[in-house]
Amino acid sequence: MKYITVREAAQKWNISQRLVQQYCVDGRIEGAAKFGSSWAIPDNAQRPVPLQEEPTQKVPEAPLPRLRPCPVSAGKTAHLLPMPLMNGAFQPGHCMEYVEGLKDPRLRDIAMAEYHYFSGRPEEAAEVAELYLSYPEQSLRLSACLIYAYANLSIGQIQRTRYIVAQVRRTLAAANTRTPPQLRALAVFTVTAAAVLLHLPLPEEVGPLQEQLRLLPPGLRLFGLYVQAHHTYLLGDYGKSIGIVETALAMQAEVYPIPNIYLHLVAVMDYMSLKQPEQAERHLLAAWALAQPDDLIEGFGEHHGLLGGMLEAVLKKDWPEDFKRIIAITYRFSAGWRKVHNPVTGHDVADNLTTTEFAIAMLAARGWSNQEIADHMGISLYTVKHFMSSTLQKLNIKQRKDLKQYMLR
Repeated sequence: MKYITVREAAQKWNISQRLVQQYCVDGRIEGAAKFGSSWAIPDNAQRPVPLQEEPTQKVPEAPLPRLRPCPVSAGKTAHLLPMPLMNGAFQPGHCMEYVEGLKDPRLRDIAMAEYHYFSGRPEEAAEVAELYLSYPEQSLRLSACLIYAYANLSIGQIQRTRYIVAQVRRTLAAANTRTPPQLRALAVFTVTAAAVLLHLPLPEEVGPLQEQLRLLPPGLRLFGLYVQAHHTYLLGDYGKSIGIVETALAMQAEVYPIPNIYLHLVAVMDYMSLKQPEQAERHLLAAWALAQPDDLIEGFGEHHGLLGGMLEAVLKKDWPEDFKRIIAITYRFSAGWRKVHNPVTGHDVADNLTTTEFAIAMLAARGWSNQEIADHMGISLYTVKHFMSSTLQKLNIKQRKDLKQYMLR
């Protein structure tokens, strides 16, 4: 019988080597045998069917979107408000009232697509946004592109995400001196937001977002500051990132729930990196107070791995059903996120850990002791040790110091 290596099986089945190793350890690959520290896998072995609870389930790729005319008349092609819900100033609990109050049906459509996305319903978000991917008015088109790209990450249609991001970059590359400055600023914002949130290098053709912020409407300007703070976090300057957040929160005359949720979440990331969980909890609860009344929970799922176990420590006990939905978002979003991030960066972010294992591993990789993790997450020391042991086994490593290479930055 012919055998192949773990690496060859991973390439053949389009999954990570760690997941193949885990299948071998679990006895789920018929005929697999271990020789020393290596596994030999029969060449004709079938990939095990993923268990329901595993975060990586392959979704059949759908065709690229057909750029078809929108059923809503273009009417006047004057510059319209981009991302109208993100730009919406409203009190928590009045999100739908704000959306329904938008007089232009095109803005209502885009706002509804945003609401579907930010409430964790990517299929519905993509369905509405797709109608505007070829719309003649650029603000609506770029808004639709941003929503559509991120919705398809969670749906598992990665080629659609890549296709739309490339379309936006072409739009930016085509900008010239006759392009209205506000539209160029919007294109820079869209490209930069996509790159930073995917932890990808910024495209060379994109200038600093900071230079464009003054040209953006208030809500988008605030979300742009979140993008800046997130980028600064990725550079490891947590104090500066916090400064951006605090300045953005202090400068507002009105409440913009969506950008504020994301600003508070990046502050949680910063304070957990500085090992200040009390300050992190303050920002997490502030984000939750803005999000929960309108079910705007998507951002919590997106950022789970970066929040240092704060969702488990703060939300799980008092809001168990919301916590379950957030974790479901995390699995869907992170699976798509890794499929874009890992190949581009060469960074092998772990794809075979549960959310609890990942949260504990992130803290351990940042130097937290088992006892500190247990106290923070409200679990026993034994439970932490159990999760650490299973994590090391799944990643096929022996020491905590090796965790960092498989974690988020």
